Amino acid sequence: MAEGRGTDEARELFALVREIARREIAPRAAEEEAEGRFPREVFSLLSRSGLLGLPYDPAYGGGGQPYEVYLRVLEELAAVRLTVGLGVSVHTLSCHALAAFGSDEQRAAHLPAMLGGGLLGAYCLSEPSAGSDAAALRTRAVRDGDGGGWVIDGDKAWITHGGVADFLTVMARTGGPGARGITAFLVPGDAPGLSAAPPERKMGMKGSPTAQLRFEGVRVPDARRLGDEGQGFAIALAALDAGRLGIAACAVGLACAALDEAVAYARERRQFGRPIADFQGLRFLLADMATLVEAGRALYLSAARLRDEGRDFGRAAAMAKLFCSDAAMKVTTDAVQVLGGYGYTADFPVERYLREAKMLQIVEGTNQIQRVVIARHLVGPESR
Repeated sequence: MAEGRGTDEARELFALVREIARREIAPRAAEEEAEGRFPREVFSLLSRSGLLGLPYDPAYGGGGQPYEVYLRVLEELAAVRLTVGLGVSVHTLSCHALAAFGSDEQRAAHLPAMLGGGLLGAYCLSEPSAGSDAAALRTRAVRDGDGGGWVIDGDKAWITHGGVADFLTVMARTGGPGARGITAFLVPGDAPGLSAAPPERKMGMKGSPTAQLRFEGVRVPDARRLGDEGQGFAIALAALDAGRLGIAACAVGLACAALDEAVAYARERRQFGRPIADFQGLRFLLADMATLVEAGRALYLSAARLRDEGRDFGRAAAMAKLFCSDAAMKVTTDAVQVLGGYGYTADFPVERYLREAKMLQIVEGTNQIQRVVIARHLVGPESR
């Protein structure tokens, strides 16, 4: 990993992350992914170590770190196990609505436990019939006339940490059709009427549970409504801009891990009496892979600095997510090619990296949606 810029505090933080990754995550990553085992104990350790609230206010238990530093931590974690790196990104995304749009009373009541109290979050926007067109969601929250709160009914789909999360940031329809009829809520993971379907059977990221959630008469007090009524879609989009940077950082971490495996193998594997790293064709392939990794890192860090400076970073975040996830797909594919037949077996990690990279082109908005976002920034919305 590249050290990049940073203070002594940041360097100490990176050293802590690497030590946790080396000691607690790496030894079991391959086995647990093959078995589909979710490493909840790792997330508990990360919470105790102050790594689940890095970009948030220290007054509420956060780390007070710039997004640039937080994303480099994600890259480090994803390079060892994507389930962990992406899980931290999703948890951070799940805290965003409360941290950015909640009242002082709401933040004081809930945020410390979410950031450093061992809790794990999930972000509930997508539905079976509302994926890329998230504004078409159907999950509905209606006023509870007796208690002054809300009753939520509906289904959410593709929820990372579905069935294991302690709290959920949920977008539900409280008004008419379209984006302006959506409101955000903070829902406990053990709320009566909330249930999870069995986890999806995925080609990669098997250790990270992805499941549909069903809300059947889930009662939520109005004190857990985040922001104003009808503000939920704007809250969701603000969170997704930041979340896309998390996916970009994870993609670079995964690509870096694949590159390291390819380089190590090329140095050791001998054909025609010499290491295959001596052959110019393979050297050029490794050079291209390394260039993609460095370019992706520079792109997501540039977007992070815009965010840290309080400037508009939506277009840059979409570009970073698009480029970095496509780069991860290319680098992991080429890593399998470098290892040849061995790369296609589960004896080496690059086949797992390839399967995981594909997922990064889909989550937090498909890469086709990222192109739509970028184009709108460039030329405005489409004519109707």
